Amino acid sequence: MLIVVAVGLAGCAQLNRLSAVPAAGTKQATIPGIPNARYVLDEARPAELIAEVKRAYEREVAFQTRIGRVGPLPPANFLAISGGGDNGAFGAGLLVGWSERGTRPQFKAVTGTSTGALTAPFAFLGSQYDAALTDVFTGIDAKDIFEKRPILAAVADDAMTDSKPLYAMIAKYVDDDMVANIAHEYDRGRLLMVATTNLDAGKPVIWNIGAIAASKDPHSVELIRRVLLASASIPGVFPPVMFDVELDGQRHQEMHGDGGVVAQAFLYPPTIKLASFNPDVRVRARTAYIIRNGKTFDDWEQVERKTLSIASRAVSTLIVSNGVNDMYRIYQTTRRDGVGYNLALIDNDFSEPYKGPFDRDYMNRLFDYAKAKAKAKGGYPWRKTPPGGS
Repeated sequence: MLIVVAVGLAGCAQLNRLSAVPAAGTKQATIPGIPNARYVLDEARPAELIAEVKRAYEREVAFQTRIGRVGPLPPANFLAISGGGDNGAFGAGLLVGWSERGTRPQFKAVTGTSTGALTAPFAFLGSQYDAALTDVFTGIDAKDIFEKRPILAAVADDAMTDSKPLYAMIAKYVDDDMVANIAHEYDRGRLLMVATTNLDAGKPVIWNIGAIAASKDPHSVELIRRVLLASASIPGVFPPVMFDVELDGQRHQEMHGDGGVVAQAFLYPPTIKLASFNPDVRVRARTAYIIRNGKTFDDWEQVERKTLSIASRAVSTLIVSNGVNDMYRIYQTTRRDGVGYNLALIDNDFSEPYKGPFDRDYMNRLFDYAKAKAKAKGGYPWRKTPPGGS
């Protein structure tokens, strides 16, 4: 009995935190030294995010002027990468195959959520990072992502597993050189954004990875690593990530978890109309690519008549359904703004049985499946409408 009590007390001692930001100050709280590090999407028109997009446009125009280009800006390609856990191997394989085919464009903006956030920096920086991206999604096992905690510790602590292995993997690839390269592209007007969920406020947060990289803040590399970790931290499964923030000169902490809690994928808020960033003299074509790391349905299974089995199945079905809804939301936004819509997802022709979280054989087969489709004659067969659309 004393051992049980000791374990419980030890767990409680590890869970101390600074006070959360009061509800009224959610939007005003900032990362010390980097005021444009992130944006809380809690209003009809996110003014700060709109201002950041305008500044990116201005940086791009300045860069094009420096290199002597006049007239219309080059076509803008956007990439949104969804969550999906180990199904992230699909998006990674697609990107690598796309590079090998020689038709993968440079993206004006890349967004990522959850496993998509882990892919996003590699996708943003281009094919020179394909080897590293391949390693991340084909050379790992569950042990490289999490460590199981004892049952008692899991109850007393903040998650069922420890995500230290995932953090170590992120830190291996997100190094000083990668962050410097991200900063370089940010200065040219390109954007890299990653979503988390502020669990205290119950609101989505968009992190401006390029601005963090370009800030010259001595803690920028560590901050980016922690943002990527937070975006992939499924609440209850992986521990949340705590961020120190300031509000009115006072220190607080925010608790962040998986961006997929709010949305599995995002391109840009529907309240932002791209026409407002496009003076007539700089008219350009815009095309969006959305990679959904998942199917449009849950695979059939006979559910045990037990509470945990029923709840797990219901949550899984909810996540898949919400992910499909995200595809429709993005589609409606792109149609309004005259942006080309291209959707990739795991189709019915992939039938490899799922053996458990982060099974290497499953992930390698999924990676190869997507890579082959992207390299095939004619390229990847992008869908022009959401699932069921016409």
